[in-house]
Amino acid sequence: MLFRSNLSQVNIALVTGGSRGIGAASAVRLAKDGWTVAVNFRANAIAADVVVAQCRDQGADALAIAADVAVEEQVQSMFRVIDHELGPLSALVNNAGVVVAPPSRVADLSFERLQRIFSINVIGSFLCAREAVNRMSFRNGGSGGSVVNVSSIASRFGGPHEYVDYAATKGAIDTMTLGLSKEVAEEGIRVNAVRPGLIHTDFHASGGDPDRADRMGTTVVPMKRAGEPLEVANTIAWLCSPEASYVTGALIDVSGGR
Repeated sequence: MLFRSNLSQVNIALVTGGSRGIGAASAVRLAKDGWTVAVNFRANAIAADVVVAQCRDQGADALAIAADVAVEEQVQSMFRVIDHELGPLSALVNNAGVVVAPPSRVADLSFERLQRIFSINVIGSFLCAREAVNRMSFRNGGSGGSVVNVSSIASRFGGPHEYVDYAATKGAIDTMTLGLSKEVAEEGIRVNAVRPGLIHTDFHASGGDPDRADRMGTTVVPMKRAGEPLEVANTIAWLCSPEASYVTGALIDVSGGR
């Protein structure tokens, strides 16, 4: 059952990949600011329910929604649930993404690996942005809103010898951010991206190297440490807020100076 708070003005945000890491931190951070939050997850319902509970602990409304962002029908269904259960969407945090283990040179990449990572990281982000824009745009009767894409500083470095495929997907997200921001600027929608660096999440473990953030943080990051998910979430929450009302088309590095 959906928990209802006493908010006098409801702002509704969808966080894709919201059951862990930066997505989970962003959902809770937005809830702290009074947002109603839809927490998207693909498979781990237990983790998503924990995030929903944490959002509710902040006094906010929250709802977990299962959907694979790489499947168009599931994305469309997810947005219909938000329409019916929560109301008009105000912000999309396009966070869902994967890295595929093990590290690999481009010469050894399989078609299946490429298909999976581009389907989720790129096509999924486009599908969610499409659905959000169609709801928020002035031209469709919407009230405007914000799209925040979660990219990566890998888009600048290229990921040689490890994850060129992942870096390429994030390069696509950067380009999508720049193009879409110009496309919908007159329609009341701001589109920006955050580009996290080495952050303490289980993302590195899913790529087969759980100690990567700590190991590299002390050597390649000018601040000599890896970041925390909340440090990225704070930037995302700001970009969603009216305080960033004149910011669109920005690619903001949250990387400790790297």
